[in-house]
Amino acid sequence: MKNQFISHLGGLYRRQRNSSYLQLKQFFKFFLCLITAFSITLYFTTAVIPATKPYTTSWIGNTYGGGKKWVQNYVEGMYVGSDGTVYTNSTWDEAAREAGIYKDGDVIGPDFQLHGQSRVGGKAITINDKYIYLAMVQGSMGKTSEDYPPEKTAWYCVRRYTLSGKPAGFAGGRGYDKSMVIVSTKSPVTGLAIVGKELYVGIAEANRISVYNTDTMTEVRNFSVASPKQMTVDKQGNLWIIQSKNGSTPAQILHYSSKGKRLPEVIADVADPSAIALDNQGRLLVAENGPRQQILIYKITGKPAKVGTFGVEGGVYAGVPGEVANVKFYGISGVGTDATGNIYVNSNGFNNSGTDLRKFSPSGKLQWRLLGLHFVDNADTDPQSDGVEVYTKHEYFQMDYKKPSGKQWSYKAYTLNPFKYPQDPRLHTSPTSVFFRRIQGKPFMYLIDMYDSFMQIYRFNPTTDGKIAIPSAMFFGTAVKDGKPVNSWPPNQPQQEKDWIWRDSNGNGAFDQGEYDIRDKDYPYGGGSWVDSKGDLWRTLRTQEGIRHYPLQGLDKKGNPIYSYSSMKKDKTPSPITDLRRIEYFPNTDTMYVSGFTKEHPPIGDDSGVVGSEIIRYDNWNKGNRTPRWRTVIPYDTTGKREVMTEAMSVAGDYVFAVTGRTSEVYVYKAATGEQVQKFKPGPEVAGESGWIDIPYGIRAFRRSNGEYLVFVEEDWKGKVIMYQLPR
Repeated sequence: MKNQFISHLGGLYRRQRNSSYLQLKQFFKFFLCLITAFSITLYFTTAVIPATKPYTTSWIGNTYGGGKKWVQNYVEGMYVGSDGTVYTNSTWDEAAREAGIYKDGDVIGPDFQLHGQSRVGGKAITINDKYIYLAMVQGSMGKTSEDYPPEKTAWYCVRRYTLSGKPAGFAGGRGYDKSMVIVSTKSPVTGLAIVGKELYVGIAEANRISVYNTDTMTEVRNFSVASPKQMTVDKQGNLWIIQSKNGSTPAQILHYSSKGKRLPEVIADVADPSAIALDNQGRLLVAENGPRQQILIYKITGKPAKVGTFGVEGGVYAGVPGEVANVKFYGISGVGTDATGNIYVNSNGFNNSGTDLRKFSPSGKLQWRLLGLHFVDNADTDPQSDGVEVYTKHEYFQMDYKKPSGKQWSYKAYTLNPFKYPQDPRLHTSPTSVFFRRIQGKPFMYLIDMYDSFMQIYRFNPTTDGKIAIPSAMFFGTAVKDGKPVNSWPPNQPQQEKDWIWRDSNGNGAFDQGEYDIRDKDYPYGGGSWVDSKGDLWRTLRTQEGIRHYPLQGLDKKGNPIYSYSSMKKDKTPSPITDLRRIEYFPNTDTMYVSGFTKEHPPIGDDSGVVGSEIIRYDNWNKGNRTPRWRTVIPYDTTGKREVMTEAMSVAGDYVFAVTGRTSEVYVYKAATGEQVQKFKPGPEVAGESGWIDIPYGIRAFRRSNGEYLVFVEEDWKGKVIMYQLPR
């Protein structure tokens, strides 16, 4: 526009240059007037479109922003070397850090070449003075000639690496680089330990420990142990092995000689032992992952005796339930010590919530902490807090926007309590996106999954439950095959193929009989869900009568929101839309935003999961208006390659935000006109990178009272939530 304006002025000047002085004077007067008008126009255009100002990129939930440094998704196995180097293993990390190496509060782990080609990590890891030994799984690739498993077969292996993280092959080694020993084709490795030149490999489902030479990786013997899990070695070279609960036999810790002889010592007073290590004094450290959430310390010379504990009894559920503190643990998956007695503890939460790795001095003072809390997750803010209080599916953060990028967030609470609420849906399903709402001034959290197949609702009661989110209600349905429900959870669900709404009528957070509202199955293909500011629920179905509206019927005596099928309203899909995907309704202005595919811009194939090809705004929706105020075409797939498509949208204040799936670019449109005014993507603060957007509400926007916009975007690649900040 600016170049066209200057070109136009040049043309005017050329036409005037042979005229009289008066004419020339009049021209320059006209020129100055145009310049002044152009400057005023630029000023007001900039003032009313804050998105044109530079934005900043920040993030939540990971100690590091990306590039070469990030904390892996979750740690399921951990070993601490004598020098304080921490070696970790997890089943999956999106950016390929299933195996990690950490030291002095920093990420030093290289690329282990573990991820990809149907390879994933596992739940055990150990080292000696030459190698790292890692439990992992190698799946089939259809390349048996390159030493991959046959189709529909998996190898459960131990893979050997150098201490710097490079594959260390051996004669007879399996896999593409000959660094694997196949331990089983049926069951995963559950424990690893080294005694001298021998590697002990536990397989719980096989009730067996196999012993391998650490140099040749050939099996030298094996012996039977019922359900062996993690193990460690005492100063006498004997094994202490966690035996997981097996039928009526409770979990306990058994003592074996290195030759496989059962020794008489047993530790049987740990409710749920999840990790084990020896400290520099020869004492046994046992992670109690039951209600105590502590590290229990045992003297093991002679008859084992508990001589101390580390951490607050009750963990994160002591004091104010859910409130995070230095020595409050939750879901312990790793424990270890170094040669000087420093203690290392990893909390993984429950149902793999995320990595929380901490180092403590021998006296118990926190030395450093590394966090990697998010995977397939997004954030939303409590609207009453003006953006200061932020929630993800498990975590609660407080924000300080005066701090630099990546430093604004403080991890304050873990909102899941598996001991008080063992039927919390987050323990049994995989929710992703958060809607946080205030209803009658009270806080509620709504969660949906990657496929928008359910809606979970949580209430809060600080007096009884501190920071814990209490299961309150749920929309779902019973899937039936061969006349029987496909899933045994939740209990007491209808035994026929029905849709249902559960509400926690008695307030105990459990799915009890008589708490289900049931109806026949609806159209099965959903597009999106929404919770408006009044607490009404909206759901889109990909059909011509595709809008379901569940008006809030109030709160019951226990504080649960009431929804029912009898009060549900159906509405037709607006005519421009042929395949309805997303919906966002704002009752204060009676404004409706929907998205989907249209006749003019159809999908290539089914193209499920995406927003569609257009976003459309309707005013006076509740008054019956179905004439669009505007329609705007958004990025969508026109080639069948699915390289450019919009995965999620969010409306806040004066803007509609939409994010593309694979390129992770955020498009900003004027809410008043649908005109695109900005496009931005991850900045240098996060190394300019992001993973794909995988969830239907992978973007969530909020306008603060000072006019600043916060835009939260899912970022699985390096285990965080990206947060864009757009100034007023």
